[in-house]
Amino acid sequence: MHILVAGFQHETNTFAPSLAGYENFVRGEGFPAMVRGEDMLALREVNIPAGGFINAALAQGHTVRTVIWAGASPSAHVTRDAYERIAGEILDAARAGPYDAVYLDLHGAMVAQHLDDGEGELLARMREIVGPDVPVIASLDLHANVTAQMLQAADGLAAFRTYPHVDMADTGKHAARLLQARIAAGDGWRRSERRLPFLIPINGMCTMLEPSRGVYDLLAQLEQTPGVASISFAPGFPAADFPECGPVVWAYGTDAGAVERVTETLYQRVLELEPQWSPDFLEPAEAVRRAQALAAGAARPVVIADTQDNPGAGGDANTTGMLRALVEADAQNAALGLFYDPEAVRQATEAGLGKQVRLKLGGQSGVAGDAAFEGEFTVETLSPGKLRFDGPMMNGMDVDLGAVAGLRIGGVRVVVSATKSQMLDRNLFRVGGVQPEEMGILVVKSSVHFRADFQPIAHEVLVAKAPGPMQADPADLPWTRLQPGMRIKPLGRAFSY
Repeated sequence: MHILVAGFQHETNTFAPSLAGYENFVRGEGFPAMVRGEDMLALREVNIPAGGFINAALAQGHTVRTVIWAGASPSAHVTRDAYERIAGEILDAARAGPYDAVYLDLHGAMVAQHLDDGEGELLARMREIVGPDVPVIASLDLHANVTAQMLQAADGLAAFRTYPHVDMADTGKHAARLLQARIAAGDGWRRSERRLPFLIPINGMCTMLEPSRGVYDLLAQLEQTPGVASISFAPGFPAADFPECGPVVWAYGTDAGAVERVTETLYQRVLELEPQWSPDFLEPAEAVRRAQALAAGAARPVVIADTQDNPGAGGDANTTGMLRALVEADAQNAALGLFYDPEAVRQATEAGLGKQVRLKLGGQSGVAGDAAFEGEFTVETLSPGKLRFDGPMMNGMDVDLGAVAGLRIGGVRVVVSATKSQMLDRNLFRVGGVQPEEMGILVVKSSVHFRADFQPIAHEVLVAKAPGPMQADPADLPWTRLQPGMRIKPLGRAFSY
């Protein structure tokens, strides 16, 4: 077959402060920078779905027409301009076909300024161009808010099964197998889906922990049922204020009865575990006190997740609650990263290595309880901010942070960057002169992804709720457009207008 391949990824927090414009996708911001045409083939070496799909398709003897891959850090809405320019490029390539199949590397939780359902709209437009007989397959993030339009417009959707997402390339390969199964099934292709009635906090979705780990184990077992080709469970991204936000289970196969049964079995399992999907959180000062006590007798660092400023969920990585808590507690051998503040990097660079500089970090979030942190910092390291990820997530991806300053105040080191990126790889500390394995306390601006590379070195992991744009508890968000009856957290109250 000759297959059109493209990628367009964004996870939209409609409550977040910053929009995603076209330039955000050009830079990538923790994702690969925007690439086109044959340059996309370099993604074969990166742990992303498009790389896995391309490798699988070429191994099966197909040819691919790589169009564009564009992703940007989670934030508020994708601008109309960015959406229409990138989607338009993909759709123009489809019009220039013909193609035997289409594969799209999507996130599944994109909201644009003018569209609630960015992926559903793209898939529907694609379907209109290629017609009913060309298979359209897409891979999705585990945090996809899967809509009816997405399910109807695509022949197959396959979602990640790990969080942290270490199976991204594997999901691309799964999509390639799903494409083969769809073609082999002909008119016998069947689908079933169920929508869960409650929102799940993202910290509760970690597949390294229960209940998520057990649910995905059951999913893998059910997928072995004869007549079933694929099952997916997307717990959703609980920060997108539109009616179809929330968890979905769906399956494909050739035996309609079997497809229905496995979907219902997995749905009921997630439902009966509802009380277990809400994790525990600590206030900043409590998290630091506990970390100091644990670190006193530990040979490995205690890791604290600054979850509500996670740039992987719409935060800007510039809130100061955890930094303030560390300094006020006189924490020693502690490090925090990445802190996004281009102006602070500029001032530190201007001051020079080894110099003292008075800086005002953060203060731009607009979140109640978050204020700028002002203090005297020592400039310990300066770096151009170029690195390659060695950890399980995005392994092999080259990253350009623009510039990085390693700062110290008392016993606390802060890695400050000129470009926003979630702390999901230990090399993001190293680029600022911090050797994470040697620290007593590490504060990471991340919710769960950090666990892939940091949990193996952690004495213990704590999760803190400092003021930030990404509410860790979805019940804390000012919802206005959810589906009436949707519980705004596990066992929480039902939403109503």
